[in-house]
Amino acid sequence: MGPLSWLLDAQVHVAGSPVLAREIVGNAFGLVSALLGLRRLVWAWPVGMIGNALLLTVFLGGVFATPQEHDLYGQAGRQVFFFAVSVYGWWRWQRNRRADAGQAAVVPRWATGRERLMLLVAAVIGTAAAYPLLKALGSWGPLPDAWILTGSLLATYGMARGWVEFWLLWIAVDAVGVPLLLRGGFYPSAVMYLIYGALCVWGFAAWWRTSRAVRPATVGTPIYTEAVA
Repeated sequence: MGPLSWLLDAQVHVAGSPVLAREIVGNAFGLVSALLGLRRLVWAWPVGMIGNALLLTVFLGGVFATPQEHDLYGQAGRQVFFFAVSVYGWWRWQRNRRADAGQAAVVPRWATGRERLMLLVAAVIGTAAAYPLLKALGSWGPLPDAWILTGSLLATYGMARGWVEFWLLWIAVDAVGVPLLLRGGFYPSAVMYLIYGALCVWGFAAWWRTSRAVRPATVGTPIYTEAVA
């Protein structure tokens, strides 16, 4: 079996249930991306995009052969949107790093009151709009899936902008995602969500400390000097 065939077809058994190797590999890329993002390194984006491509094939079980009985269209859709938003994040961080002579891609800052309001409104509207669509598609658990999709996109956008709050959005996504994935039999993804949750607490603390070191004159204004994953 060649490497590509192994990636597409190989399975392992977890608690007596078959799990695709590509689900494990895809989540591993996601974890590495998160670690790179915590360190505000541009490589966080392309590494994460590889994981997105692999996980897309996992959550579309009706299209790609998977052992799970459920299709999570919100989880699948967010991989597509992740990929698109990651292109923006990659471009933005790369530009910021070049402008600052190779320094970290983004300087963490707290979002302004207007930006926080924008996130709240987008979260409500996005979840409300995604729910009926996912329900019509037959997605399993359409309401939590709708929040996971919306919250993930907002968190990724917040990371690209360098907002400290993006870590809190990820924690809220993980809190909903873990029970949904466990019930659906996506065990590696559920475990990875738990790991992400712990990493997000660490990342939030690290970015908070860094943001406090930023000069008051720059806090709350767009900063074009560093980037995340």
